[in-house]
Amino acid sequence: MRKGIAAVLVLCAAFVLGPGGLLPRGPAGGRGEVEAAARPTLRQGATGDAVRDVQRKLKEWGYYNGAVDGVFGSQTAGAVRLFQQRNGLTVDGVVGSQTWEALGYGGQTQAATSRPGVNIDLLARVVRAEAEAEPYEGKVAVAAVLLNRVADPRFPKTLEGVIYEPYAFESVSNGRIYSTPPTAEDLRAARDAVNGWDPTYGAVFFWNPATAVSQWVWSRPIITQIGSHVFAR
Repeated sequence: MRKGIAAVLVLCAAFVLGPGGLLPRGPAGGRGEVEAAARPTLRQGATGDAVRDVQRKLKEWGYYNGAVDGVFGSQTAGAVRLFQQRNGLTVDGVVGSQTWEALGYGGQTQAATSRPGVNIDLLARVVRAEAEAEPYEGKVAVAAVLLNRVADPRFPKTLEGVIYEPYAFESVSNGRIYSTPPTAEDLRAARDAVNGWDPTYGAVFFWNPATAVSQWVWSRPIITQIGSHVFAR
């Protein structure tokens, strides 16, 4: 009996409970990306590996041009404020929980998918904000466009980079992705896209033809229309 209890305790120590069941627990400690449970609130004057994580991500996305030195100085604070301003966050220059999440360190437990490391919750938030009134296939299509951008050399190499690329999505710039949590259907659509369903056949752009006025976007080759969105390469 004691051996059975010990085995259960070892199993619990090795896994965490995710939305799809038990998921392997990540390695404890170490440098690199800050673990969800240990993300500190950062402000000017802070130092350390957590500051490097912020600087590294902001530099990758074009908000920060300084050294990744782990020192939260005025230049880092300015980059944080610019990132917050462009992404609908409270502009205070402080890296709290919402800014950590926007930087891709949200700590959301993710269901096992064919693309490990994809933040399903973040992807579903964009689906909710950009395709709330669309049919289910249209929701999957929006998620697929974001994933197609990750694979396209013209765009950032990570989902967070694609979503938070300056001015890429209005719902990010105005903060709408934070206003309402994704529904179960939004999450399912995000997972379907991650697991390989692409109703757009490789599109990397989408827009509503009733409201889009950009001449450039209309120059893109349209592949298909789903609901009120057209999808293009």
